[in-house]
Amino acid sequence: MPIETSTDSITLKHPSGSTVHILFYGATIVSWKVPDKSNQSQERLFVSSKAVLDGSKPVRGGIPVVFPCFGAPTHPDHSKLSQHGFARSETWTFEKVVMDNEAGVSVSLVLVPTSKIAASYERPFHLSYVVTLVAHQLSTDLHVTNTSTIENLEFQALLHTYIRAPSDAVRISPLQGLHYFDKTEATDEARATAKLEHRSEVDVTKFTDSVYENAPLKYNITWPGGGIESKAQKFKDVVIWNPQEEGRKIGDMEVDGWKHYICVEPGYVRGFKSLEPKETWIGQQILSVIQE
Repeated sequence: MPIETSTDSITLKHPSGSTVHILFYGATIVSWKVPDKSNQSQERLFVSSKAVLDGSKPVRGGIPVVFPCFGAPTHPDHSKLSQHGFARSETWTFEKVVMDNEAGVSVSLVLVPTSKIAASYERPFHLSYVVTLVAHQLSTDLHVTNTSTIENLEFQALLHTYIRAPSDAVRISPLQGLHYFDKTEATDEARATAKLEHRSEVDVTKFTDSVYENAPLKYNITWPGGGIESKAQKFKDVVIWNPQEEGRKIGDMEVDGWKHYICVEPGYVRGFKSLEPKETWIGQQILSVIQE
């Protein structure tokens, strides 16, 4: 099964016609195409037409990897880091082909401490990102290993997934009955106060930036004529984000780009995962195309 590599990226191809394209910069997936029922290839992820792809800043769209902090850093170990940490803005290394057969194709990329990373983050770690493509499904597994022999590693992690969808019509379920934190609130106190989700289907028809705690690990993202199912393992939380008109303030977002995506982001972001020395934690996301 074809695996095409270049100096800055790798492309996986499945006999069904599905493809996935991964930049080594940030291990960011910038394209996932799956044929529709008419056998026409359809892009399933959103990347802004203004996204910078030369490695000078994180990619606006696709699936960026967030580690070791989500949002602005709050943990003492992360005090020198920028928002969302460094994983999405470092160049990863292609490690190996994990699987290549009729069922699917899978590769792994790795990120380890460099002198540049160590200047702002002193904790020892090893990241491995396994991307698996099958006919109508994309699996992304983030392996976090604490390589220290004496100290626990405390971190947050998230996959910032931009799903291509009409934002005015998309609906996400099941989130009803969950507690969430609304990051669009005006005050720190309001942002830190849990709300209860009453809606059977969540929409993003207004500026939405909600962190759902202890989420169900399975989400249906649907709109007229299509949909994506997202499943997660170990990512106990999920973030739903769409900036609506606020998106005009984002420099690398195309005009009205917010109309064309919904971010459904599985992560471990409420609190910190504590990983004992020499232990490995694996957070997984599986995206599947819902029959069209």
